[in-house]
Amino acid sequence: MTANRDSKPAGTPQSGADILVQCLIRQGVEVVFAYPGGASMPIHQALTRVRDRIRTILPRHEQGGGFMAEGYARSTGKVGVCIATSGPGATNLVTCLADAKMDSVPLVAITGQVSTPVIGTDAFQETPTVEICRAITKHHYLVTRTEDIPRVVKEAFYIAATGRPGPVIIDLPKDVQNRQIVVEHDDPPMNLPGYHPYRQARREDLLKVMELMRESRKPIIYAGGGILAANAAAELRAFAERTGIPVALTLMGLGAFPASHYLCLHMLGMHGTVYANYAINDADLLLAFGVRFDDRVTGKVSEFAKHGKIVHIDIDPSELNKCKPATVPIASDIRYALQELLKLVDAGLHLAPGESPGSRYRDWLRQIDHWRQTEPLRYVDRDDAIVPQYAIEQLFHLVRERGWLHRTIVTTGVGQHQMWAAQYYHFESPRTWFTSGGLGAMGFGLPAALGAKVAHPDCLVLDIDGDGSLLMNIQEMATAYCEKIPVKVLLLNNQHLGMVVQWEDRFYRSNRAHTYLGAGPEEGPYPSFVDIARGFKWQARQISDKGDLRDALHEMLDAPGPYLLDVLVPYQEHVLPMIPSGMTVRDIIKA
Repeated sequence: MTANRDSKPAGTPQSGADILVQCLIRQGVEVVFAYPGGASMPIHQALTRVRDRIRTILPRHEQGGGFMAEGYARSTGKVGVCIATSGPGATNLVTCLADAKMDSVPLVAITGQVSTPVIGTDAFQETPTVEICRAITKHHYLVTRTEDIPRVVKEAFYIAATGRPGPVIIDLPKDVQNRQIVVEHDDPPMNLPGYHPYRQARREDLLKVMELMRESRKPIIYAGGGILAANAAAELRAFAERTGIPVALTLMGLGAFPASHYLCLHMLGMHGTVYANYAINDADLLLAFGVRFDDRVTGKVSEFAKHGKIVHIDIDPSELNKCKPATVPIASDIRYALQELLKLVDAGLHLAPGESPGSRYRDWLRQIDHWRQTEPLRYVDRDDAIVPQYAIEQLFHLVRERGWLHRTIVTTGVGQHQMWAAQYYHFESPRTWFTSGGLGAMGFGLPAALGAKVAHPDCLVLDIDGDGSLLMNIQEMATAYCEKIPVKVLLLNNQHLGMVVQWEDRFYRSNRAHTYLGAGPEEGPYPSFVDIARGFKWQARQISDKGDLRDALHEMLDAPGPYLLDVLVPYQEHVLPMIPSGMTVRDIIKA
């Protein structure tokens, strides 16, 4: 190993923990989110020796650290890193790993483990971490030899970042961390037989896509988070503009195509726009790019897009034909596929002889315009209360007025506020919207915002949250203050588990089954989020009058440090439109 300013001279023994940290530096890691414990103390001691190279942020709960690493990863495209100790520290990361797996987030989680001689003896704070996490990680390692650390770390980062991104866990026993060895190769060869992450569409398959496009008169693009993971937003926009095909986005795909673009139909699915769902239902060709046909999009799968042929392009071949059979399934990096499709489009292969692109979909777009005009997103505003949709709209307008749209990142928790944010805050740029889409993990919003803000200190980072979700990881307010991470939280406080209340109203005759979070009407709103926030040395304000909203939003946006705006909203509001689970566009609820 060659000497540098961070490492000992060549031939000098190093501990496994120091070797691990040097490997992280070699992978370009600048920030780790790490909570120490007995089985991970050597790693933390090693991190103190590289303070000038790696910033270590101490969360107040391992789940918070995992979600911070996700926010960091999703906003940068780099691999996020979180570290925890053995036993409960490792199990507290399970939700984050499952979330990263579902939403294809590149993550490396490093956990301490009890020493190898006592593994399997139910030693203090021992859990079988790899066995617990096997099904919710892309790959996993239990390292039993210090000599293997350089190879394992190199492989872990490669696997996490390539192909379909995902989480990798490295379980590192304490004796492996402490053992001192001489590292002979700091860049060892990887041993990954059978792992082939780079897939490129074949020309003959792309020509089949051109053939289907020539036959189509009512095509639609169905684009998801794979566009963002592949950094293919520019290619998606070029493809849509050159073909004139409208674009509907998944929850995870918001920001992949500008919301203000004429061809954008915004979000589709359970709480998507009526016009996006109508268009999918009537389309004769569905171009599915970087999506997985999630049940929240399809509803009753047999009825979804049944009138059209389907082209499905995704980097993960296991997604092809998994939920919905495709006429042309293509396993490929979506950016490469779009670049090659654009060449064919520029050659006019998607058009019939003598046909002009401008007139091809005129009738189809006219029909979509009719749906947009007659079935827009709508809600009933009130003068006596602040309805949550209005609060989010006003926030969006203020951010746009200030010219901050392209440098503002929005995160959310999970529930009604999440769906309203997706509907009424319009995203113009990729990697500006982060939410727990596949797993639906409450408590995601605040720590994810912290991770994104650490990665982008010059951006405004907003967590639009609900009271139920915020309480899940509210302790991370301490992290924000102590680490000087000035995020903003717009709290839509309805004192209830709002989405569950909505389902109670729609499907259980409004029978309340433990969905009220308050202490009782006579005590007023509970808990006092303003007092909690101030206890963590945040600035905070609570409002309930509609006339105070705009001023309060300005105050939040202008605050120099972390700020919580607690907006009291009525709990009777429902997220609409809504296609009930397992049903079809014919069953859509509009009011």
